[in-house]
Amino acid sequence: MIIKDVRIFQLRMPWIDPPRWSLQARKRELLILEVETASGIVGLGYLMPLTGGIETIATCLKEIIVPRLMGKDATQIEAIWRDLWRSTLEIGRMGVTILALSAVDIALWDALGKQAGLPLHRLWGGFKTKCPAYGSGCWRGLGGEGMIEKAKSYLNMGFKTIKMQCGHLYDDRTDVEHVMRMREALGPDIGIMIDVNMAWTADQAISIGRKIEPYDIYWLEEPVLPDDYHGYFRVAEKLDMRVVGGENHFTRYDLRPFLENPKIPILQPDVMRGGLTEIRKIATLADAWGMTVAPHLFHELMVHVVASIPNGSLLEYVNFLDDIWVEPVLPENGILTVPERPGHGLSIKENILREFAVKC
Repeated sequence: MIIKDVRIFQLRMPWIDPPRWSLQARKRELLILEVETASGIVGLGYLMPLTGGIETIATCLKEIIVPRLMGKDATQIEAIWRDLWRSTLEIGRMGVTILALSAVDIALWDALGKQAGLPLHRLWGGFKTKCPAYGSGCWRGLGGEGMIEKAKSYLNMGFKTIKMQCGHLYDDRTDVEHVMRMREALGPDIGIMIDVNMAWTADQAISIGRKIEPYDIYWLEEPVLPDDYHGYFRVAEKLDMRVVGGENHFTRYDLRPFLENPKIPILQPDVMRGGLTEIRKIATLADAWGMTVAPHLFHELMVHVVASIPNGSLLEYVNFLDDIWVEPVLPENGILTVPERPGHGLSIKENILREFAVKC
């Protein structure tokens, strides 16, 4: 299991179903990382930053990260994580270096699972094999009627909970109207989540939140900027609905104020901001405070995490990457079944790599 080679690729390809969180969608970009051991085991890691930076992350990997990997024992994942984190503290702690570290961490766990002949959820002890999910991607850029149409497509797939967006493109009154019309269209039995993507101030969130509370909102997500912890707490104290967040926080250290003041009942860590090693630690810390975990995106990977912890909440389903996998993880009636293939069980179709990959 000695690391003998690390390969980095960029994928640039069109979207199958373009996201519309703004009026323009970037081209779909992924960073692919392969870690090969002396025995020929290859672990796959990947990132999909939604706002660019692929080339910057690739440069960080080549210049800073990969030289520290060569010759290391791939089974010593904790030691490697700690070494990469400590060695980049002066230029990192958050941002690009953690993204680069995360790609490596995902690949190492995949390699270890393959070496052990176990899927990750069983390697980690296992808790369940089926995980409920919600339909994400009722994008604000679709407009009010477009968001409703997208939500109904999820209902036709068997989902019982959907997520729509507010903020950024609309004034406060229009946002409230969109929520009202969504509830009228879906009826009383479907869960509606609201994603603000950090668009509001705490005062705005409290004011708008009080207006949308009567529509039985499952959660209000990322109402304020990630560093505005006091804003989060003010909103959570003033509203009679769940206030959640965490996808733009890096590692458990960045989430510490939420853990020390557990007013945010559901954390949404992103695997790109610490890797699988870190997201499992976050889940354990959250469990100690009675909090649950609903990871951000990457359902095909996060299904292993949620299936292996006692405090896993809902998975976020959106079809960002379903078309690239040889065996995608697809929902059935709003439920995702965890794969039993060794490692994370994901491999990219050869034609995707052949047509869209550019070796860094």
